Amino acid sequence: MADQTAGTVRPARGHDTSRTAPAPVRLRHELGAEPGRLSAAILFALVATAATLALPLFVQEVITDLSGSRPPRAHVVMMCAAAVGGAVTQALSGFLLARVGERLACRVRIRIMEYSLRLPLGVVKAQGTGDLAARVTSDALLLRQVVDIATQLPLAALTVAATLAVMVWIDWVLTLVTVGALAVLTVLILLILRRMKDNVSGQQVAIGQIAQRFTANLDALTTIKAYRAEALAAGALAADAERLRAVSLEGARLGAMIPAVLSLGNQFAMIAVILTGGARLAAGDLSIAAFTAFLLYLLQTIPYVSTLATGFGRLQAGLAARDRCNELLLLAPETDPAGAALDPPTPLPDAPSVIFRSVSYTHPGADEAALRGISFSTARTGLTAVVGPSGAGKSTTLSLIDRFIRPSSGSITVLGHDTRHWPLDALRARIAYVDQEFTLLEATARENLQLGRDGRASDAELAAALDAVGLAEDITRLPQGLDTPLGRESDLSGGQRQRMALARALLSDADIVLLDEPTSQLDGLNEQRFRAVVSDLAATRAVIVVAHRLSTVQEARHVIMMSDGAVLDAGDHPTLLRRCVPYRALVASQSVAAR
Repeated sequence: MADQTAGTVRPARGHDTSRTAPAPVRLRHELGAEPGRLSAAILFALVATAATLALPLFVQEVITDLSGSRPPRAHVVMMCAAAVGGAVTQALSGFLLARVGERLACRVRIRIMEYSLRLPLGVVKAQGTGDLAARVTSDALLLRQVVDIATQLPLAALTVAATLAVMVWIDWVLTLVTVGALAVLTVLILLILRRMKDNVSGQQVAIGQIAQRFTANLDALTTIKAYRAEALAAGALAADAERLRAVSLEGARLGAMIPAVLSLGNQFAMIAVILTGGARLAAGDLSIAAFTAFLLYLLQTIPYVSTLATGFGRLQAGLAARDRCNELLLLAPETDPAGAALDPPTPLPDAPSVIFRSVSYTHPGADEAALRGISFSTARTGLTAVVGPSGAGKSTTLSLIDRFIRPSSGSITVLGHDTRHWPLDALRARIAYVDQEFTLLEATARENLQLGRDGRASDAELAAALDAVGLAEDITRLPQGLDTPLGRESDLSGGQRQRMALARALLSDADIVLLDEPTSQLDGLNEQRFRAVVSDLAATRAVIVVAHRLSTVQEARHVIMMSDGAVLDAGDHPTLLRRCVPYRALVASQSVAAR
């Protein structure tokens, strides 16, 4: 069965380690990836915490010295040293944590981006480019903050516990009052946090949806403008934005409740401590210096309690982002079939380039098969044209040869070996593919021409290929020639991109060249160049072209006529004109259109 969207992820075969499924994002493992920096950050944070804990004790001693008419110079110096030391070590800790966090986010982004490129085409389309982009932007940013949280929460808990211990030593009655107020506060905060994780996950989904629609509209901007559909596209984007606003507003409501509850709890705790402390002062059970130190400790405790409360909320957001990243990493990547050879098979010299035997294929979610038991073969060299009306299954046939998709039934042989026995990289190294969009990467012209060749082509070879497709002068006029980045300020026209893709195929070492509608944007002059290029390629390789123009069909040694997912007939152009009525009708319709 077709398995482009499902299947068990298994280890790569042979040397192809790039297809091994990555380990999921585990926060404990990620936090331990840089133990030196993380340990230093924690050490500095502990020093800052110790300085914070010591400061009220020094204040108590200063007040005691002043009450006893003694100069407090020593304690003032120690108090100032504790304050400065705490600030410096806190800054150092924060900087080191920022470095650890940014490197964590970078590792996750790289892992997600690399893995996304190894997913099957159908899976990427189903996920949506906008949603995938959200994984490496907003989700990675939420994971970044987990580093701070993972350090802050234990330190905050330690500080609160140590502070309470000192407060017990100062006065256990006031400490009991404080703990009671904080307990009520904790219960309220936990009730709010229970709802925050689901909300954060919903926000990330909404961000992915709006990013997907926006990028799709930008890609289709020419069509939108041509048909004055700006209002329609903006309305759909506004609906997505409204959904994001609604779920974000719910998150904001929950987030706003946390500081409000914290403030209310802190105020009640302060009121309770002041009333109780005042009573104990009046009864002579507590000194003014001790009461002052206790109040300072209470004021210090409140921010750390706030850190615990808000930190747990941010942790829920980080966990939601981790889950979304792991959902992607659990998708099955493109893998070699179970019967693939450990080493690439050697092409058989006398075997046809491609053989289809009773091949059927149904697109995921479709009710009807796109291909229904088709069988044909193509010569080892020469030009084969695949023709037929729109929707006949021509492009699907090419996708099966390059194993972008896999057949629901039947078998496909390439260069004498079943595609199930070819390692995926080895198979595609034998095939050059030019798609309908003549896709170029956002890279230099040189890099685009050398895709799959690892930069081995010389400037002379590049120039010859560009000259063969009539593109040499166009590339020379670019700001940096071959080293000009393509895709933004210095993009190519549709016809230029088409010729660039043909030049890339000409430079490849492939045994088979697949061309999907290669002449759709070529004028008469450049179509003549195209024929010369194809003739050159077909002299030593198999060229399989999905074609509409009669000129391409008439020069083909072999023509395959398809309709409704089936092969109606195959032969040369004169033979099909004589015996295949649908082919004759197709030729006649194009002849009339050409007049």
